[in-house]
Amino acid sequence: MPANSWPENDSYNDLDPLNSLLSELAVEDDSLETRTSSVSSPYRFKNRRRKAAIALTIVWSSTIALHLLSFGSSVVLGLTTLLGIHAFLVVFTRPRTATDVVTDSLPFVSILVSAKNEEAVIGNLVENLCNLKYPQNLYEVWMIDDGSSDGTAAILSKFAQKYQHLKILRRSANAGGGKSGALNQVLPLTKGEIIAVFDADAQVPLDTLTQVVPLFSRPQIGAVQMRKAIANAPKNFWTKGQMAEMAVDTYLQYQRTCIGGIGELRGNGQFVRRQALESFGGWNEETITDDLDLTMRLHLNGWDIECVFHPAVQEEGVTNAIALWHQRNRWAEGGYQRYLDYWDLILKNRMGGWKTWDMFLFMLMQYLLPTAAIPDLLMAAIRHRPPMLVPVTSLAFTMSMTGMAVGLARIQRLEARPLNYFAIALQTLRGTLYMLHWVVVMGSTTARMCIFPKKLKWVKTVHQGSQLS
Repeated sequence: MPANSWPENDSYNDLDPLNSLLSELAVEDDSLETRTSSVSSPYRFKNRRRKAAIALTIVWSSTIALHLLSFGSSVVLGLTTLLGIHAFLVVFTRPRTATDVVTDSLPFVSILVSAKNEEAVIGNLVENLCNLKYPQNLYEVWMIDDGSSDGTAAILSKFAQKYQHLKILRRSANAGGGKSGALNQVLPLTKGEIIAVFDADAQVPLDTLTQVVPLFSRPQIGAVQMRKAIANAPKNFWTKGQMAEMAVDTYLQYQRTCIGGIGELRGNGQFVRRQALESFGGWNEETITDDLDLTMRLHLNGWDIECVFHPAVQEEGVTNAIALWHQRNRWAEGGYQRYLDYWDLILKNRMGGWKTWDMFLFMLMQYLLPTAAIPDLLMAAIRHRPPMLVPVTSLAFTMSMTGMAVGLARIQRLEARPLNYFAIALQTLRGTLYMLHWVVVMGSTTARMCIFPKKLKWVKTVHQGSQLS
């Protein structure tokens, strides 16, 4: 075994109290307040079906009540006005001044990649990460072979002989915790002040560390998320739609952080301050979307998340409707799940008033409006009147289309391409049509969560590597 490889039984179980998010099971005080006060308390990850059913009941009954109350239209118009003011602030706030590149006092960075059966892409990623423009004595690359049954292990072993700063941790095929478990297991073996996480299909710009690390000079920054770009965007309608989706997502996240709102992590291309991770025990192994859960934990513990347009990490987009459906259902459930898990801390205003307000407005547009669509349409048909939520829905679509167009234009400028307004308009229209799938995904996922429990397993996306076209 190469000197820079570690077997699973050399992992974190005996190295650090950080070893498990479930360590708080040992807490003797069994009162409800004690069990729910911490973001790491295992109590809060129970009874998700019941909480989802309660949430669905509240959304549906509130929507029906708006149709029955004489002042229902006034409530909707008032809410639309508040949303419109916030949307105006988000869209028209000025971008921040870029941070200068760090030239001294560089922190040590640990780069983590959890890989399972990734022989098609893992070699290119290792070469990419081991040759970043950053002092080799100030960063390390940890590849976690999460029970691969293909040629991943052999490829990693070969590269371990070539790069001294490449480390390998091998996990057994039945190791638990999914991606979160893999990251938690390797964390005590790392020594970086900054922890970077990439997916196995990532394509990382060589100047990534010198561009991202300076952002951590602000002490309140707990994490930074790079823009995600779709490497195979030209392939078909679905990949082109994902390209536009990532543009509007990054634009809205960036603008929200500019006004003091919530930035969110997206898994691939995320950087986290070690101090922040250790403050609440690492990644949550009781969630299906570790990045969205980590987003909530960071904000609830007083940290900020920065989102950047440049540099961007490229990844493969899923290429067909079935794969997209399964992936987005997992994303939707994980996103909704975090509100169910941390609802009490949100209501206690642990994030602060402005962040809580920003979170509520975007939760309303992304999660609650699609859920309310069914009772709104039913009541509209029964009472022979237009749907009550048309003003809010129209605002949400307008904001999405505006953000998509501006985000696509900003990307063209960053890539030093002349602005092609016709192409941007076409991409925006196509992207908006593509984004309609979220209405169905959100509505069906919310209903399903009330009935069926979700198995906490890491759902793998198959990567094609050199077969990209």
